[in-house]
Amino acid sequence: YSTSTTTVLLCLGWFVTYNIQTALYELCWQVVQGNLKSSLVTDVLRDMMEFRDDMPSILADVFSILDLETGALEEKNKRDHYTNLVGACLLFVPEAILKERLDPETLESLGLIKQAHQFNQKIVKIKTKLFYKQQKFNLLREENEGYAKLITELGQDLSGNITSHIVLESIKSLIGCFNLDPNRVLDIILEVYEGRSDQDEFFLSLIKSYMCEPLTLCHILGFKFKFYQEPNEETPKSLYHIAAALLHHNLIELEDLYVHLMPLDGSIAEEHKRDISEAKQIARKLVMVVVPSEKSEDKEKEKDKDEEKNDKPPDNQKLGLLEALLRIGDWHHAQSIMDQMPSFYATSHKSIALALCQLVHLTVEPLYRRAGVPKGARGCVIQPLRNKRAPRPAESFEDLRRDTFSMLCYLGPHLSHDPVLFAKIVRLGKGFMKEYQSDGRPDVKDKMDTLLSCFLSIADQVLLPSLSLMECNACMSEELWGLFKLFPYQHRYRLYGQWKNETYSSHPLLVKVKAQTVERARYIMKRLTKENVKQSGRQIGKLSHSNPTILFDYMLSQIQWYDNLIVPVVDSLKYLTSLNYDVLAYCIIEALANPEKEKMKHDDTTISSWLQSLASLCGAVFRKYPIELAGLLQYVTNQLKAGKSFDLLILKEVVQKMAGIEITDEMTSEQLEAMTGGEQLKAEGGYFGQIRNTKKSSQRLKDALLDHELALPLCLLMAQQRNGVVFLEGGEKHLKLVGHLYDQCHDTLVQFGGFLASNLSTEDYIKRVPSIDILCNQFHTPHDAAFFLSRPMYAHQILSKYDELKKAEKGNRQQQKVHKYVAACEQVMTPVHEAVVSLHPARVWDDLRPQFYATFWSLTMYDLAVPHSAYEREVNKLKVQIKGIEENPEIPLNKKKKEKERCTALQEKLQEEEKKQLEHVQRVLHRLKLEKDNWLLAKSTKNETITKFLQLCLFPRCIFSSIDAVYCARFVELVHQQKTPNFCTLLCYDRVFSAIIYTVASCTENESHRYGRFLCCMLETVTRWHSDRAVYEKECSNYPGFLTIFRATGFDGGNKADQLDYENFRHVVHKWHYMLTKASVHCLETGDYTHIRNILIVLTKILPCYPKVLNLGQALECRVHKICLEEKDKRPDLYALAMGYSGRLKSQKVHMVPENEFHHKEQPARSATPANQQNGPGSTGKPATSTSKTDEGTSEDGDKTQGTTKPVNKANSAAAKVTTTNGNGALNSTKVVKERDEKEKSGKEKKEKKEKTPGSTPEAKGENRREKQRDERAGKEERTAREGKEKTPKADREKVKSEEKGGKDDKVKAGNGEPMEPSRERDILKESKSKEKGDRSAAAGSLKSPVPRSESAESERDHKRRKLDSHSSPSHSSLCPFLLCLPERSLPLHIPAALRITKESCRSCRHLETQPYPWELESIPWTSVNILQNEEKILKDLAKRLMYILSIFVLKYFYFYINESSQCALRRIFFTHFYIPCGFLLF
Repeated sequence: YSTSTTTVLLCLGWFVTYNIQTALYELCWQVVQGNLKSSLVTDVLRDMMEFRDDMPSILADVFSILDLETGALEEKNKRDHYTNLVGACLLFVPEAILKERLDPETLESLGLIKQAHQFNQKIVKIKTKLFYKQQKFNLLREENEGYAKLITELGQDLSGNITSHIVLESIKSLIGCFNLDPNRVLDIILEVYEGRSDQDEFFLSLIKSYMCEPLTLCHILGFKFKFYQEPNEETPKSLYHIAAALLHHNLIELEDLYVHLMPLDGSIAEEHKRDISEAKQIARKLVMVVVPSEKSEDKEKEKDKDEEKNDKPPDNQKLGLLEALLRIGDWHHAQSIMDQMPSFYATSHKSIALALCQLVHLTVEPLYRRAGVPKGARGCVIQPLRNKRAPRPAESFEDLRRDTFSMLCYLGPHLSHDPVLFAKIVRLGKGFMKEYQSDGRPDVKDKMDTLLSCFLSIADQVLLPSLSLMECNACMSEELWGLFKLFPYQHRYRLYGQWKNETYSSHPLLVKVKAQTVERARYIMKRLTKENVKQSGRQIGKLSHSNPTILFDYMLSQIQWYDNLIVPVVDSLKYLTSLNYDVLAYCIIEALANPEKEKMKHDDTTISSWLQSLASLCGAVFRKYPIELAGLLQYVTNQLKAGKSFDLLILKEVVQKMAGIEITDEMTSEQLEAMTGGEQLKAEGGYFGQIRNTKKSSQRLKDALLDHELALPLCLLMAQQRNGVVFLEGGEKHLKLVGHLYDQCHDTLVQFGGFLASNLSTEDYIKRVPSIDILCNQFHTPHDAAFFLSRPMYAHQILSKYDELKKAEKGNRQQQKVHKYVAACEQVMTPVHEAVVSLHPARVWDDLRPQFYATFWSLTMYDLAVPHSAYEREVNKLKVQIKGIEENPEIPLNKKKKEKERCTALQEKLQEEEKKQLEHVQRVLHRLKLEKDNWLLAKSTKNETITKFLQLCLFPRCIFSSIDAVYCARFVELVHQQKTPNFCTLLCYDRVFSAIIYTVASCTENESHRYGRFLCCMLETVTRWHSDRAVYEKECSNYPGFLTIFRATGFDGGNKADQLDYENFRHVVHKWHYMLTKASVHCLETGDYTHIRNILIVLTKILPCYPKVLNLGQALECRVHKICLEEKDKRPDLYALAMGYSGRLKSQKVHMVPENEFHHKEQPARSATPANQQNGPGSTGKPATSTSKTDEGTSEDGDKTQGTTKPVNKANSAAAKVTTTNGNGALNSTKVVKERDEKEKSGKEKKEKKEKTPGSTPEAKGENRREKQRDERAGKEERTAREGKEKTPKADREKVKSEEKGGKDDKVKAGNGEPMEPSRERDILKESKSKEKGDRSAAAGSLKSPVPRSESAESERDHKRRKLDSHSSPSHSSLCPFLLCLPERSLPLHIPAALRITKESCRSCRHLETQPYPWELESIPWTSVNILQNEEKILKDLAKRLMYILSIFVLKYFYFYINESSQCALRRIFFTHFYIPCGFLLF
């Protein structure tokens, strides 16, 4: 092929592949460029003319473009090529087309015209004639016959067979006959159409047939609209109607007509901004505090502005056209106009909003009739539009997405103009939610979820804002709640949040409404009191129907400032709707979660008052009104998950108010006794407040917890958070606040667990609470909390199993019932016994049986005793109440009858409950009697057994709750009464009373209350035994718990000589009182806030039973008075506690007795402590204890090896008694002389007894020698004491010399150890240190090195603790050496000389025949025996001594580190698991 042919083919390819214009242009351009021959292209173009009819016109367009391009080129040859090509194409391109398209110069060069200049002139003349020259038509003023006939023709009756075609022919005849102006005719047609707008079909058909150009019609309409744009002119609605009809039938375009309408879009936008700014300015004025005169002036100005606006209403033609479009159902064009305007600007005009509402009515009518009309409702049926082009009515919920939802979104808050439509939309939503909840098909789930999102959006953007603009329409609020209650609370709260925080800023009207609501709320709250609750409540109700979020937000802000508003506000909320109550719950949660508010006060020691006020409001509101609790409970749960326990205060208040369950440590003894009974007795006499009428509220709380599965998670989170408070929240917080948070968490757990136990059914409780091992091991729940949660489950299971056994075997005898109950307990508790084994190391179960451990933790006070007096007291109250009702003449007869019936029924319930509990207690006691023999093992010593019992059972539970504190005390008494083998009651009580400093120091404030109550109950039992010999003989004599010597056989009391007699027991009780006094004084003198506060609380609790001894009470009174003076201006709370206790202590003074009345004091021997040694806590003397062989006792291991024990020599025991005199540190000379004579007399008697006592053994002979030496030394020291008595009013402490078995005596100088004035303390520092060392060696009765400790070896804290601990011990009997030989300092500060490991002790030692107890380690003698002869015993002794030294090191040094640097929970862990066991081992 040639190049020309190829180019032509390429152009043809362009023609086929792309559009034809481009192909022709490329082909012709190749000719212009000279690449193709003109003849060849001409032939091709000629052939192409056959393809299309408009091909000449297209080719002429191409030539026109090339004409412009080649005319601008400088190359003349290209212009010639173009001219040749066009000239060759004249054969198949008409000349007329070329004359229209080409330039006159080109036409002249082609020869189509003669001269280009003449051609241009001719064109101008033709255009002038066509467009600018006025033709002489007949006008109306000139000749009106034609127009009159035209108007007559258009105004005729159209009801007959008159059609638009017939009328159009008549119009044409009139135009032709009278030479009428066609445009004027069209204008007259439109004028007549305005007057007869009901004949849309006829006139629209006529205009469509008559009109030739849509633009002409648009111009005529534009002139009409422009005429009404003059001032004080109003555009008629008929004009809007015909314009809308023409737009709807596409006879004109909206873009063409829109430019003729006024005002401009920019003006509309500026007006909208101005409205928003004015609304905000009004809102600011309403919020600001304005002087009354200025306020009246502002109101007058606003009134003038409103009048001006009303005088000249704006004539917005665009809005008028929009309304007309909506009236005829042209939603498409109406939506286009609204899109040109700001949001909700168009619908803010009521007429447009109503027109749009009417259109929505028409679209939802069929669906509403099918799925929205409630039963029994009758509605007026709306006739559909005759317009076939209107939006189609919705037949299903899916059809709503087509047009209805978009219409509602454009309507926005202005749906408030049509409450009926509002109700229809809400009912459609309810119908959809029913289908959504019932239809679970997966294929339609996506569609249903989309529709749900649409309805939520409508609720957010339309329904709630519209409700804000409705004035106190309670019906619409209730209607809307019918839809909202079907949503989850998460969806509802999100809607409320949008409504409160965003909706009110989206429209000027809503801005104004918000400001007006706040102003009205402020007005109401200023005048709200208890007296006008009803009137104010009605006003609050009216205001809340429309704008609840704004109202409640302001009310809550006021309550956070003024808590005295809580009661009147709660009472005034009774006129709210259900929706308002739900909004109130959301507003409360939002206020609680406000991140800008601190939940602690500025001092960081207490919870903020605003949080406490909101918590109180929550409890009152949720109890009184039916508000859903799920959101609030989930909020508290989420806070606990985040490690925040402040908001537990809310849960505590809610449970207390809704269920009537109070948690307080200030319960009276009567209330506490009532709490040990059944549920009815608890309700009547166990709480402070009135707990009646809580059935419905507690049921609502229970349903909320079960429906949302929050019961167990809340319990577990609280239990975990309780132990984590110190570490999660206690980093930088004050210790007082940390303790308060711990108490709050613990109290709420107890309260909440009590609520679940009393309100959940057996099945629900068992289904939700896992087993004890899962709770502790998997959920890491503390053991006390785990058993607290599991305890009701065990009780339920045992009762249900017991009922099953009774039904299976019908037997009415009491014995059969008891056996069935025991069998039921075994079946239920056996898995528990197996489960608890994993809770502790295996060595724990060497001392305690899992059965005993589980029994202790699974029982309650309800199981141990029946509070007969509490039942009797409540029954008597009811009888008095019935008598009062009968004697009251003002009560109507029917009401009197109802009240009497209620009281009688309640009385019968209480009596029946008492009977039921009595039977239950009898069964439980029988069960315990059968189990007691297997509770405690004999593998370890009694000491270790008691240690495990205290550590794992008694101490953790006694501080759990007040009832548990009473239970622990009663359980110890019960174990004693059951004569449980291997349980030493004396040792248990001694451990409880002798080492309370560490327990008190590690308690929180509420735990101190409970620990004090526990001590009080223990003291009550001890006091009862102490006060009456008969009671003691009955309840303690011949009981294994009061054995002083433990034997391998004989668990029922053993030998009478092994028992502690009554008088010696009184000595022991005095010792316990002394130890309590000593610990109390120590805590009071530490200066530590926690120590002082806790000991004051404990002392207040035990005041009924302690102090009973006069000198101990005086010592306490002195220390407490000192606290009052020191803390008056420093720590007011401690000052208040101290003052309260001081007053009560003074009132108890009349019940105190001297020491010689509290316990019988025998006259001391001359060899005993001198007379000037005093016994009160104000002195510093220590008792000298006998080291006779009888007093040492024997251990169990020794009993097992020997098989028998030597009889106790009472004579030796009596001779070895060491007593001291009682006094307060200031004895007169007469008393001293009298005491001296008595001592001399008693010394002679004692000497005679010693002579009669057999002394066959070397030990006895050595003892006689020592007694003689002591007598001589005592006489000399007595004379010295009498001489210094007048100068020194305080009693001197004497150091009892320490002896070695070899007979060496090391004398320790005696001196005055009484605490002195601060100026004198420095002078006797060294002397006091040496004396205290002597005290400890004397108390231990062991050998001591005479070399004193250097001052540099003791820290300042050690010195302070020694100075605080400067009290002498009471007199004791040698019949209970294991109690009386206990070191009276709870913290050993040095290693006794007998336990120091030396070269001599390693080379030789001798063992007693029996193994001593751990507390007797210091009395073990050392003799020279070859170590190789008894290697095993030596190694054991060395190990014991090493453990003793290690324990002393821990007690002395590690205690201070823990006490100073750690929080209370860490201290408790340390003391419970390490410190106390070390102390017990040491003792």
